[in-house]
Amino acid sequence: MKIARFSSDGVINFGIIDESDLVVLAADPMFGGFDTTGERVPLADAVLLAPVIPRSKVVCVGKNYADHAKEMGGEAPAEPLLFLKPNTSVIGPNDRIVLPALSERVEHEGELAVVIGSVARNVRPEDAESVIFGYTIGNDVTARDLQKKDGQWTRAKGFDTFCPLGPVIDTEFSFDGATIETRVNGDVRQQAPLSDMIHSVADIIAYASAVFTLLPGDVILTGTPAGVGPIVAGDTVEVAVSGLGILRNTAA
Repeated sequence: MKIARFSSDGVINFGIIDESDLVVLAADPMFGGFDTTGERVPLADAVLLAPVIPRSKVVCVGKNYADHAKEMGGEAPAEPLLFLKPNTSVIGPNDRIVLPALSERVEHEGELAVVIGSVARNVRPEDAESVIFGYTIGNDVTARDLQKKDGQWTRAKGFDTFCPLGPVIDTEFSFDGATIETRVNGDVRQQAPLSDMIHSVADIIAYASAVFTLLPGDVILTGTPAGVGPIVAGDTVEVAVSGLGILRNTAA
């Protein structure tokens, strides 16, 4: 089931994608279930928004693909390398990535995103699926020069608009044969099977939930493959994941 958060005639709703329509839901499905209102809105008449606005945090995993760790100048960590992005960094499909004046090099990092669906604390890997609401696509936009300058990642990763999410949440996403690809102005920059992730989604959830409680609506970005690179004003970044669609944003 693919869930979208969308705006139509100035009203924000959630809906289930049914071919070319959105079947409008009575409430946020994460909290209100999947009851529908009976209304249908053509996808062509809707503006897709970020499918979730994390109520608490965006949890990110660094260097979770060996080739990316190598291109960053180091070995992949033995354990998941965690950092946070504020929820104020989240934007939706087709929203602008605003390049900050403080940075001279902003880069894309296409990633698979996990949406947490229930309160999760000290979750065992074998139970991780029970706390997942679904999957979407993310872009861990990074001010690379500030990341290197600061020696830690909060400022470089935390600017407003630095966490595009979307276009939908898939509650039944399958990893079988799934790949991720990032394109800038149509040119492929990143491409890898999701099976190349060093730490699995289940292991990441177990590791993170042993540190802090994960709340419904929290998002986990699972790491980016090799090929990160700069974006400048006017560039269009597309992150595609098999079965999840394309997350498209333009830098400005």
